[in-house]
Amino acid sequence: LLESGANSPDVSHPPQASDICTIMYTSGTTGDPKGVLIKHSALVNTLAALLEYLNNVGLVLGEEDLCLPFLPLAHIFDRVCEEALVATGGAIAYFQGDVKKILDDLEAAKPTVFCGVPRVFDRVYAGVKAKMSASPIKNFLFNWGYGHKLGRLERGVAQADGSWLFDKILFKKVAAKLGGRVKVVLSGAAPLAKHVEEFLRVCFCAGVVQGYGLTESCAASFVGVPDLWEFQATVGVPFPHVEFRLEAVPDMEYYPSSDPPRGEVIMRGASLFSGYYKRDDLTKDAMDADGWFHTGDVGEIQPNGSLKIIDRKKNIFKLSQGEYVAVEHVESVLKKNTLFDMLWVYGNSFENFLVAVAVPNEAQVMAFAKENNIEGDYAAVCTNEKTKKFVLEELTKTGRAGKLKGFEIAKAVHCTHEPFSVEDDLLTPTFKIKRPQMLKFFKTQVDAMYAAAK
Repeated sequence: LLESGANSPDVSHPPQASDICTIMYTSGTTGDPKGVLIKHSALVNTLAALLEYLNNVGLVLGEEDLCLPFLPLAHIFDRVCEEALVATGGAIAYFQGDVKKILDDLEAAKPTVFCGVPRVFDRVYAGVKAKMSASPIKNFLFNWGYGHKLGRLERGVAQADGSWLFDKILFKKVAAKLGGRVKVVLSGAAPLAKHVEEFLRVCFCAGVVQGYGLTESCAASFVGVPDLWEFQATVGVPFPHVEFRLEAVPDMEYYPSSDPPRGEVIMRGASLFSGYYKRDDLTKDAMDADGWFHTGDVGEIQPNGSLKIIDRKKNIFKLSQGEYVAVEHVESVLKKNTLFDMLWVYGNSFENFLVAVAVPNEAQVMAFAKENNIEGDYAAVCTNEKTKKFVLEELTKTGRAGKLKGFEIAKAVHCTHEPFSVEDDLLTPTFKIKRPQMLKFFKTQVDAMYAAAK
């Protein structure tokens, strides 16, 4: 076979930079997925900038490196991560497809680069916290070491010097759950909650960065720096091929002239898409005459020049009393409570308060049921009025601790034992909530909550 190929080589037909390389589809969180046309030049620009960035922060990729992405193959973030490994001679491992078996996959593959989305990291955070809470001694030691190392990292101490004692006796064992070789943890596709990012930085003894980009910008547009704490809770700074600015959103009172500057993030550059497949109307809506792509995300520029994503124009709604609610922010605050495996918060302009649908943690709810003499299995316990009251109290307590405003705390909750799933069309393949579909699926329960509360 090798001789045959050598004797009759095929003629090479390299692509032009302007040729379409691929059609990637958006997640479809607010409607039908759109086919995003990406040129070869856009992908090459993105990869070149990403590899240069990694070299500059001391993360040179090579043949010994392995990436374990927990994303669909048809997702742009996964596509760019995988092609970066292919370009540098590294390897790619694939997980089993079950988010509950993440730690097993990590331990088996031993990746050096761990790319994921917030839902995956939320699961890791909840799993480790649950194991530590099961033993009072372990929990005390963990919290002591966690507070000590977190304080040092916040003061600018490098990860390698964070806390050698607690790293050796505690956190290296936690890091071993990721296979023990991780150099950097990359989070994208949605904002990573601050408490989860802190947890990853402390416990996994590796650099943790958030990136920001969209399918339309070929994934990687902004990225942080692993060992600089000042980039924590931000998506970092733009890649060299990206121009960006903020545009005012008067309805939400976001203005670039304010201090700090806030507004919708709009971008321009070589990595941008060519348009939506067979949807010129949507292309014109998203891209203005000067080539600026309107992302729909609201950003805030930090004093160090980094960008923080604080809102989403499409996920903002107004209650009947005129108050605006940034629902993703509300959910991120409430999910600090490990009682909530999944949570969806809803409100509309005809009502003056929010309601929620929660998938409570089975172990915690069953422990509550045992203490309160509630009989039945997990499904039955979720429907019990005592359980609903308990879950609502926890939701309220967490909201107040997170400094949510009164109108941002749900006044009623529906508990379900069935997790939101991709198969039910309630989540995108990257585990982001499909809000219109959630409302359709839980409309009966939502209507009942509003009627009962009134």
